[in-house]
Amino acid sequence: MIYIFIAPGFEEIEATSTLDVLRRAELEVQTVGIGEKLVTGAHGIALLCDITEEQAVVRDLEMVVLPGGMPGTLNLEKSQVVQKFIDYAVEKELWLAAICAAPSILSHKGLLDGKRVTCFPGFEQQLGAARHTGGKVEVDGKLVTGKGPGAAIQFGLKLVECLLGKERAEALEASMQ
Repeated sequence: MIYIFIAPGFEEIEATSTLDVLRRAELEVQTVGIGEKLVTGAHGIALLCDITEEQAVVRDLEMVVLPGGMPGTLNLEKSQVVQKFIDYAVEKELWLAAICAAPSILSHKGLLDGKRVTCFPGFEQQLGAARHTGGKVEVDGKLVTGKGPGAAIQFGLKLVECLLGKERAEALEASMQ
């Protein structure tokens, strides 16, 4: 199961584009509302999530996805459930994906030290000892980071590539034109 955690103030393009791409790839993905099922993003767009954080279970976890946005990133970081899922993913060597400001959550846990990463311009100082590239999408081990809203589809396609292979990601991208 892929969980996309959605907190109040999330960046709508990053969450919905990533979700759309993953579902087009026929991957099992659920949106997880932090606080409640209906969550309003940074630009006033509300998303009805599949489940609430209380309903999320680590049992079949394959990947954790953290969209950015403000104050969405701060709200994700405050969630004990999000923290638990990040810790579980690290312990089990599962995929972690964060875009925009959200890589800062992983950095604050010391998970980006020495890793090749990207983030939204202006958040580089939040990356600690990570190696910031400024690229649109970066993969380092089981960590995927994205720059921001303009890279959301590329970010989603990279997640598909990580889970299903490059050929499947390229075919999906071609079908989306």
